[in-house]
Amino acid sequence: MSARVSARVAVIGGGRSCEHDVSLASAASVAGALDPATYDVVRLTIDRDGSWLDGHGARLDLAGAVGVLAGCDVVLPVVHGPHGEDGTLAALCELAGRPYVGSGVGAGAVAMDKWVTKLVAEAVGIATAPGRVVTATTATGLAWTGPVVVKPVAAGSSHGVTLVRDPGALAPALAAALALDDRVLVEEVVVGREVDVAVLRRADGSLLASPALEIVVDGLFDLEAKYGGGADLRVPAALDEVEAKALEEAALATYAALGCDGVARVDFFLTAGGLVLNEVNTVPGMTEHSQVPRMFAAAGLPYAALLDELVRAALA
Repeated sequence: MSARVSARVAVIGGGRSCEHDVSLASAASVAGALDPATYDVVRLTIDRDGSWLDGHGARLDLAGAVGVLAGCDVVLPVVHGPHGEDGTLAALCELAGRPYVGSGVGAGAVAMDKWVTKLVAEAVGIATAPGRVVTATTATGLAWTGPVVVKPVAAGSSHGVTLVRDPGALAPALAAALALDDRVLVEEVVVGREVDVAVLRRADGSLLASPALEIVVDGLFDLEAKYGGGADLRVPAALDEVEAKALEEAALATYAALGCDGVARVDFFLTAGGLVLNEVNTVPGMTEHSQVPRMFAAAGLPYAALLDELVRAALA
């Protein structure tokens, strides 16, 4: 690792989405893990109503928040979901003229849209689950064709995601997803192992793919399984050399095709017929025990060093 830098880092958490609490946990963990001998951390929170708070809880208007950002060397947004991960905060940093950690405006917006992500992946030869987009208007005419997974097009942390096994459960599942987004993705159920790979752009510009992590869960990796401790996360995943290589290549290709930067988690199903892309997270959970830090720790890059790479890459 090259010589360290010294910088004032604005860490932003919270947000207006249903992932507010998850984001607060990520931001608190990140802010606490940045080496205080190297980084002067400035904490900012976006409240549920969209207002900004400084590190002491005092409210700031947007101009005040931008003023704080302007006084920092780099911004580290850890706001998951809409109004953050979707390129919104990247755009604010661009307008404020501040370098920032993570994907740019376009990549954030595209990756947040699960339907558009599918189109991009398929264009570069990566399979996705067959599915269609419905709205409140078209959902009423959706015919039952068998078990499906219903999810908002642009939401995260498995909010609004339902595995529908019988016709009677379809309408409630659509209603739950439509409560979070005006477009809903209805996908055929993919049978396979759930395996994720993270990709990091390092400070020297090189890309590093993490060891794969397998999610072992009884049923759907939904909100309850994700945060209720019902999932067994195994890293590195038990894979043969061919499977591991295919996952790494597909993750790198997806990251490149979407134009990602910083760190992104690319989620797959490993099926009997090969890899199927599930989704891409450009602002994944970032507590020390979240999937991405676990994956890089297994590669010999501990949590604080991962954060250091992200900040130095943004400043490069």
